[in-house]
Amino acid sequence: MNNILNLAEIDCIFISYDEPNAERNYADLLTKAPWAKRVHRVKGSDAAHKAAAELSDTERFITVDADNIVDPNFFNVSLEDTGKQLSWCGKNYVNGLVYGNGGLKCWTKEYVMNMRTHEAAEDANSQVDFCWNNQYQQMANLYSVSYINSNPLQAWRAGFREGVKMTLDNGVKQNLVNPKKQIVRRNYQRLLIWQSVGADVDNGVWAVYGARLGTYMANLTDWDYTQVRDFEYLNTLFNDHKDLDPVYTARRYGDALQLKLNLPVADLDPLQSKFFKEVWNNPPRFPNMTKELDTNWDLLDL
Repeated sequence: MNNILNLAEIDCIFISYDEPNAERNYADLLTKAPWAKRVHRVKGSDAAHKAAAELSDTERFITVDADNIVDPNFFNVSLEDTGKQLSWCGKNYVNGLVYGNGGLKCWTKEYVMNMRTHEAAEDANSQVDFCWNNQYQQMANLYSVSYINSNPLQAWRAGFREGVKMTLDNGVKQNLVNPKKQIVRRNYQRLLIWQSVGADVDNGVWAVYGARLGTYMANLTDWDYTQVRDFEYLNTLFNDHKDLDPVYTARRYGDALQLKLNLPVADLDPLQSKFFKEVWNNPPRFPNMTKELDTNWDLLDL
């Protein structure tokens, strides 16, 4: 087989900004990939990824978000290199969702240095995320868990960002009138789960609150949704909410979302949230063109 990519033979870059669990997670990564490098406190997702590309000594490189704990089996993976940018699933510790959010990525330096996304976007589709690009390839397997709940800010910010992004159409705000029909089915389900599940873990209610607030602001106000890409803006916005009761206030926004958008969000208590995660089956992902030669699904039980 030609063009085999061995993940243990390329650079691994840990990207952190202000995550409270970043130091612990980077130390953990170094036990599994001692060659890993780090980019820290670079403002803007586009700029941070360009800094990672510049730091890499290999044309291909892996990025690890700072809230991730990586399965060591990931570095045993070999696959066919199609030249595309690869995205593996990540498992969200708060709500049990498994999809590209928080997952591991594998890039080419050329692509990253030439891309224009987030704060550097030149088109509407690239203003808040990477994934609406035909060079971006989804992989089937799960190799990391995303711990977004180390403090209220981290949980709220993660929920807020997904509460906005799950309502977009190819990265662009739409006139949301009937979410069930307008939002892609899997994203619609993920949106409802973000807005309902998580009370059973520390700070999980803050993720629920953030998701509901993000959807409300993006779709029921004239707020500029592209600000969701700016962590400093979100940190400042959180200051207006940090002293509120997250359960009570989330219910207020939940009522508004049900009334104005017909979104069936649920106020699950800790036992109900735990039960949901026990019985929920994440839709399977299937690799597109790329065959992983050494795979592992056991991380689902972490």
